[in-house]
Amino acid sequence: MAPTINLAKNAVHDLPTPEPESPFRSRKPYRFSTLCATIDNPDMKDQYGSSSVPIYQSSTFKGVGNQFDYSRSGNPTRSHLEHHIAKISSATHAFAVSSGMAALDVILRLLKPGDEVIAGDDLYGGTNRLLAYIRTHVGVTVHHVDTTDPTSLHAFIHPTKTAMVLLESPTNPLLKIADLATISRDVKERAPGAIIVVDNTMMSPYLQRPLEHGADVVYDSATKYLSGHHDLMAGVVTCNRDDVAKQIAFTINAVGNALTPIDSFLLLRGIKTLALRIDRQQATAQLVAEYLYGLGFHVNYPGLDSHPGRDIHTRIADGNGAVLSFETGNKELSEKIVGGTRLWGISVSFGCVNSLISMPCVMSHASIDAATRAARGLPEDLIRLCVGIEDSHDLVDDLENSLLEAGAIELNAAQNKYVRIPDSNSLTQTVHRLDEDKSKDQTEWFVSAPGKVILFGEHAVVHGVTAIAASVDLRCYGLATPRKDGKLSVHFADIDNFYHEWDVDSLPWEAVTPIALGEEPPEVLDEKLIDALNKGPLGHLDDTQSASRGAGLTFLYLYMILSNVRDRPAFNFTARSTLPVGAGLGSSASFSTCAATASLLVHRRISLPAPPAPSSSSHIHVSHEGRRAIPPTIAAEVNKWAFVAEKILHGNPSGVDNSVAVYGGALAYTRAGFSRKSGMEAIQGFKSLGFLLTNSKVPRDTKKLVAGVGEKKANEPDLVNGILDAIQGISDEARRALADPELPRDSLLSALSALIKENHEHLITLGVSHPALETIRAATANPYGLSTKLTGAGGGGCAVTLIPDDFEAEALQDLIKDLIRENFHPYLTSVGGSGLGILSPHAEHRNPERDTHRPRNDVGQVTPPKTPIPQGQSQVEIVDGFAKKASDLEPLRPAFEATGTTELTGWASELGRWLYV
Repeated sequence: MAPTINLAKNAVHDLPTPEPESPFRSRKPYRFSTLCATIDNPDMKDQYGSSSVPIYQSSTFKGVGNQFDYSRSGNPTRSHLEHHIAKISSATHAFAVSSGMAALDVILRLLKPGDEVIAGDDLYGGTNRLLAYIRTHVGVTVHHVDTTDPTSLHAFIHPTKTAMVLLESPTNPLLKIADLATISRDVKERAPGAIIVVDNTMMSPYLQRPLEHGADVVYDSATKYLSGHHDLMAGVVTCNRDDVAKQIAFTINAVGNALTPIDSFLLLRGIKTLALRIDRQQATAQLVAEYLYGLGFHVNYPGLDSHPGRDIHTRIADGNGAVLSFETGNKELSEKIVGGTRLWGISVSFGCVNSLISMPCVMSHASIDAATRAARGLPEDLIRLCVGIEDSHDLVDDLENSLLEAGAIELNAAQNKYVRIPDSNSLTQTVHRLDEDKSKDQTEWFVSAPGKVILFGEHAVVHGVTAIAASVDLRCYGLATPRKDGKLSVHFADIDNFYHEWDVDSLPWEAVTPIALGEEPPEVLDEKLIDALNKGPLGHLDDTQSASRGAGLTFLYLYMILSNVRDRPAFNFTARSTLPVGAGLGSSASFSTCAATASLLVHRRISLPAPPAPSSSSHIHVSHEGRRAIPPTIAAEVNKWAFVAEKILHGNPSGVDNSVAVYGGALAYTRAGFSRKSGMEAIQGFKSLGFLLTNSKVPRDTKKLVAGVGEKKANEPDLVNGILDAIQGISDEARRALADPELPRDSLLSALSALIKENHEHLITLGVSHPALETIRAATANPYGLSTKLTGAGGGGCAVTLIPDDFEAEALQDLIKDLIRENFHPYLTSVGGSGLGILSPHAEHRNPERDTHRPRNDVGQVTPPKTPIPQGQSQVEIVDGFAKKASDLEPLRPAFEATGTTELTGWASELGRWLYV
């Protein structure tokens, strides 16, 4: 049994009494339950002496200069309510509005573009939704942080930009505790102008009054405990600052979301029983929490000794509340439990006299995407219980029956009590979670992403024409390998075999503004951080190493902006590519995608879904066309950060390359600012096509080529506009053909061949081809009869040749030999394959027969840079200079860096199960 704490019903609060003090004997302050039940405003006496505040159901009031004239601006019933709310909240000002979210909306209108908000990482789903809206549409930056640790806010507090800190304690639904007093003090010391806002709905003024702990503004969804009966919608805002109160009053009057007279009357009636209801509810909640905890479930409730924030909560609150949550370890089991109750009603919300049960991830918090929920530690199997005033024995009995029917507990005859049944799937997931936590610093993350080709619309896309882009089955591979020496290192094998390492603590952390979990990447790059990285960690690189500088800057920028104060992992990132770097095939986008994915995984900002059952075969091989198990939410998160990386490398990318690298397949892209609808749209049903990519090895200045087309358009508008219209027609026709499931394969290939020839002729007229590309085109046309065109913007000097399905293998080999003799570099590949890939880190998904230590045959002797052995580390724990993992998996890095480029794809695919978008 948890120790008894000071309950609110026995606490004495220094709040105003309903009547003036007697001149003969000073009155003692009334206790809270008395204050709740006694609704009286000395300044607003009813002329008839009614014991219940009347409903002034009137929109207007007669007279000039009176206190009330129009109910939107003020109403006697609402004024009684607001006076009463202020009295029980230790507040000078109180306001009643139409809902809890309306209350938050009024508060957030205090912000202006450019302001920054620090918010908790475990918030009500509607709060997250509204914060996301103001971040997108108002230009306010929102940082989500773990508010259970007051120091975690320090890195995000800016003396002038931090305008608001938004807190919940306990949080919903994980019941995490924030030290409101300490956070309020710390924030006001560092950002005096910041407003501390607390959502106090879970506690109500009866159990917690944040204004007494330094908060500036407090709001409640009065729909919950203040009303208590779920028969009205209301929200209340309280504060002690006159300046803030004036702005809030203006907004409510201007917007017109003040609470109606009838709802004000009902809310006043509900508040009278607030203390009675909560006393009963939290007493039963304590019993339910102890019952579930005794069965062996993980229970979140501040009334349990095991709760990590219990001491802080006891200091700032007068009770533990009536909401708790628990985990079963199995989502399906949780669904059975929730569906099996009879007395507990399945519903969102809480605070009612009737007990409620729900699964937040599929109900109240479903508006938060799954990836963000996972990253914030919100379990999909979580069950939330909101305890009412029913008899506690009936509630426990109903819950027990549901647990029995669901198969979560069973009667143990020896102990003569119910005990939890170890669910096999639950245990499996728990073991994996423990293993991931235990080995999070030991996991090697192996990722890959494809390159891309522009099939149609090169150069014309700059002028509003739709371009068709598709992935190629040539990929960049990235490997993140843990280090134990506090160092960060990179090895870019395809960029002068560049290798460098840095002490993590020596990086310019003072220049970074980290992006908290769940936040959107900023639209604009952090130039302060870029400048600090170029002058510091990358300052040793000269102008001849611009490619290494760009790749290193991209990696370090992502690493630092994704880090948090308490977790700055040490690891090595090695990148290798089967793509020709600089040939215009999206090698930078595939690198950006690999770097972003590795950083997100290492920083645990994305997590893979629970592993499927192990294969019965000892040899696991899943090709690029195999299982696609990376959820769309993870792909979207990777794409956001890959786009940031592309910005670092290219300044103002379109977003096409990184989107193809993440999602694979093909898409149509139209640039904004022209008559056609802008944006990117996937081409569904794209059929994989065989292509020969030929690198001319002739570097060209893309900017000059683009400028040349622009100049030609200015000088010869009729000619160029006609060409652009023709290319648009080609793109439209190609898009229809590629997406048509009824079009025969031979008809598709024939149509594409003709469109390729036509498209290239237009590009010649625009002046963006060059002799080497024309040589390649001629070599493929005669005697082989194939269609070839330049790809990309032409800056990389790469040509793409369509290879029909029935093209003879011998003829293809002859063509490749012809191109090699001309000093070109051909790559046989397919277009339209998989996007982002991640090698499963679980041992049961890896191929134990695969020898990872393979010699590299195509580049001579390569000695991978070794991670120094930490002082005191035993030599037997090191394999080829790399720290062994705790599991039986062999380290991938030695073989990854030693395997030949031509063998890399085959070696990687045979390592085990790959998960793809």
